[in-house]
Amino acid sequence: MTKAGSKGGNLRDKLDGNELDLSLSDLNEVPVKELAALPKATILDLSCNKLSTLPSDFCGLTHLVKLDLSKNKLQQLPADFGRLVNLQHLDLLNNRLVTLPVSFAQLKNLKWLDLKDNPLDPVLAKVAGDCLDEKQCKQCANKVLQHMKAVQADQERERQRRLEVEREAEKKREAKQQAKEAKERELRKREKAEEKERRRKEYDALKASKREQEKKPKKETNQAPKSKSGSRPRKPPPRKHTRSWAVLKVLLLLLLLCVAGGLVACRMTGLQQQPLCTSVNTLYDNAVQGLRHHEILQWVLQTDSQQ
Repeated sequence: MTKAGSKGGNLRDKLDGNELDLSLSDLNEVPVKELAALPKATILDLSCNKLSTLPSDFCGLTHLVKLDLSKNKLQQLPADFGRLVNLQHLDLLNNRLVTLPVSFAQLKNLKWLDLKDNPLDPVLAKVAGDCLDEKQCKQCANKVLQHMKAVQADQERERQRRLEVEREAEKKREAKQQAKEAKERELRKREKAEEKERRRKEYDALKASKREQEKKPKKETNQAPKSKSGSRPRKPPPRKHTRSWAVLKVLLLLLLLCVAGGLVACRMTGLQQQPLCTSVNTLYDNAVQGLRHHEILQWVLQTDSQQ
């Protein structure tokens, strides 16, 4: 790429007072470092070259008062072009510009502007108008500055609106997160309370069970004196009843043996003629004679006689 230093010699040789003419130098890029070393060059002519872009550090040449960039191939200006706050005269004739950077509104000292022969945005083209004479070029500078200030204000409002939307969204997210955390805390609190209540019930049940176990021996101890004081124990009476029946059975057996022995003695021995035995034998015969009329006993007697 061709630079002014390699084709036109030292830039100081081209400096005429405060004017530096680099037009028709076949430049593809701007020698920013060399220009920064010449703060006296407040008027810079870069017209009729092959510049398609300007480097961002070009905006550091804040000493420039008049700048001619006409008849190049510039498609856009650097975003911070507004740093050239001392610029009063700007020629951008016959380039490929469509829009201007928002920072253009900061060129508060700009008094002259030419934007003819650029494919400008229709709105910007209408604002700029023609620049056929000194008066129109001054009007162009004033109108474009006002327009870019309005654009800057609109963008600032839009930026503030977006910031406000983002802040509201952030507040909603924070509120939602806080609500979620509060809900989780409430859930943990409820679970903790339920667990505490469950453990309390288990503790109460255990204590109640221990009290019941402690009361059982006391009840048994308390029941013993009652049996002594006149209340009937449940188990001793059956034992007394059993012993009484046993004694009664023994007595009945002895009585039957005695009766049987006496009956045998009266019927089988020589005592048959005794008055007592005569009465016993008569009773026996009558009893047997009466029982013979009973069918079941008659069957039993027949069976016994057959044996």
